[in-house]
Amino acid sequence: MTGSNVWKGYSQARYFTEFGLASMPKYFIVLLILGYTNPLLPIASMTLPQPEDLAAAQSARRKAYLHVLPPLFITSVIAYLDRVNLAYAKLTMNQDLQFSDEVFGLGAGIFFLGYVLFEIPGALIAERTSPRKWLARIMFSWGLVSGLMAFMTQVWEFYLLRFALGLAEASLYPVLYASCIPRWFGAGDRPRAIALLLASLQVSNIIGAPLAGWVLGFQLPGLEGWQTLFLLEALPALIFAVILLRWFCDDPAQATFLNADEKKWLLDQYKRECHAKLETRHYTVMQALCDPKVLKLCLIYFLWITGFWGFGYWMPSVLKALSGWSDLALGWMVVPPMCLSLGFMLWIGHRSSVTGEKRFHGAIGLFIGAVGLLLGTSFDNPWLSYLMLCMAAVGVYAPFGVWWSYPTTFLTGSAAAGAIGMINSFGNIGGFVGPYCIGWLKETSGGYTLGWVYLGLSLALAGCLMLTLRHTPRDL
Repeated sequence: MTGSNVWKGYSQARYFTEFGLASMPKYFIVLLILGYTNPLLPIASMTLPQPEDLAAAQSARRKAYLHVLPPLFITSVIAYLDRVNLAYAKLTMNQDLQFSDEVFGLGAGIFFLGYVLFEIPGALIAERTSPRKWLARIMFSWGLVSGLMAFMTQVWEFYLLRFALGLAEASLYPVLYASCIPRWFGAGDRPRAIALLLASLQVSNIIGAPLAGWVLGFQLPGLEGWQTLFLLEALPALIFAVILLRWFCDDPAQATFLNADEKKWLLDQYKRECHAKLETRHYTVMQALCDPKVLKLCLIYFLWITGFWGFGYWMPSVLKALSGWSDLALGWMVVPPMCLSLGFMLWIGHRSSVTGEKRFHGAIGLFIGAVGLLLGTSFDNPWLSYLMLCMAAVGVYAPFGVWWSYPTTFLTGSAAAGAIGMINSFGNIGGFVGPYCIGWLKETSGGYTLGWVYLGLSLALAGCLMLTLRHTPRDL
């Protein structure tokens, strides 16, 4: 009997009985904090080497979720807080510094131009050296630059610091997707692990939006509320950069929390997966960057992230214009749509892991987001507009539950790191285009309707293209 058949033969109840419930409570507490309670449902397509290795396999997988995801999750929360605090700072910063909407849109977007320049080189450096040290360097750099934004007074300073922030943070997510997650999580677990990791995006909004609304009304001596916001939210990056160096490990061989059998199982899993991909086709970095599948992923991600960041940076301003709510109320009203989008994204990642299907699971969210944006400014009733905002939030976040597991179905090693860096770079160009176009269209038309329609159409086209992706086998 093969390892695969043994795995398929276990029922849900027997699975938890034989794999030991005694060690589960601490594990579930961590995953409840992450917003997901069942990442170890059996995956029929997973192949385990031999029946005697099942205990080591289950224990190794559980420890990967328990010890590897939390530091990466916290890193992503802090990164996203430092990105989106600008959206809330704008509520008072623009008036204080006399920035127009077009200036704000360009400054929000120029971050991504800095990001693009160092995206692929940074991802390759991390893959070939130490992802752990590279992530710590990224965090410390962006913490310094983010804190300096509290002291800007001129438009050129705003542009320069946003560009420098992009340079500092460049390659963060490609390193997480291509160099960290694949070393610890097999193909069956990867969509779920990435969905859990990217739950950090909504969690940072759930924490950051009310916090930003409160901080804007709180002033340190000699500082405005938006300056206080930049300073306070820069500190976690500086502190956690040091913590990450001691907490995270580059690969299972370095992990002190694994025993010898668990290390062997995780390392063998990664080697088998890499070997299987190389048998299908061996990609050099340059071949990966020129591959038609990679180029299609670049276009899809550009269209999607145009909508994602256009929505992310302008959503507080649009909601305030439509509702008239205070900054504090606005911060709290962002929480429900983020909670809804978190639940839907985790469900998408879980269902993709169970079924092996990626295309439809990715596209459905984009279509939902497109409807929310296209209708978002069509109503005079602020609550109907708020409902559309909830739909848009659910849609723009949902594909993260499956998206970054797709490139690693046919790429590995430096080829995967380079390709994911390039895909993310195209997305970051969209991150420039989306916010800037909303600011320009707002200045041109005097309202947000045209900008929201542009973002909705961009999401709809991305969803249509996602449906054309090649179906991937469940064990890749």
